[in-house]
Amino acid sequence: MDFLQNMGIWIYFVIFFGKILEVTVATVRMVLINRGERVKGTIIAFFDILLWLVITGTVLQGFQEDPLRIVVFALAFAVGNYMGSWLEDKLAFGLSSIQIIVPESEKSKNLANVLRNESFGVTVVKGTGRSGERDLLLLHLKRKRIAEAINLINENFPEAVIVVNDSRVIRGGFISMK
Repeated sequence: MDFLQNMGIWIYFVIFFGKILEVTVATVRMVLINRGERVKGTIIAFFDILLWLVITGTVLQGFQEDPLRIVVFALAFAVGNYMGSWLEDKLAFGLSSIQIIVPESEKSKNLANVLRNESFGVTVVKGTGRSGERDLLLLHLKRKRIAEAINLINENFPEAVIVVNDSRVIRGGFISMK
């Protein structure tokens, strides 16, 4: 790794962008494993640790003579966390559940039908809330479709209470492949 020590100012760019890449990859790896995608997470872990060894080794090998490497490393770590969470949000791995609480009415039945017409599986449960009878609409969907579902809900029933949860395992039921 001596070739990395004689790079002049370029070493800071290698550390900065290498660490951003490493932390971004690590974030995606953790999300995959937490969502049950162990094989994909394990494959990514191999590249994650390779990047970590090279970048961290570069910093540790020369930080006493060049403390700026530590600052660049720490800054890149922070940026990498942001980038990893942003990338994971864009990739939207996994499944979610949406609970919609609305007053029982024709309008709530129409909302269920609108969602079903857009290939969302909807289960309606009757309940009682503080102000009377309620419909609880339950949806299980791919995370990539959350924004689409929420837009439909807001367009058709803007005063609805909406709760979104991550779902780890779903067995049976209807989830559109859209």
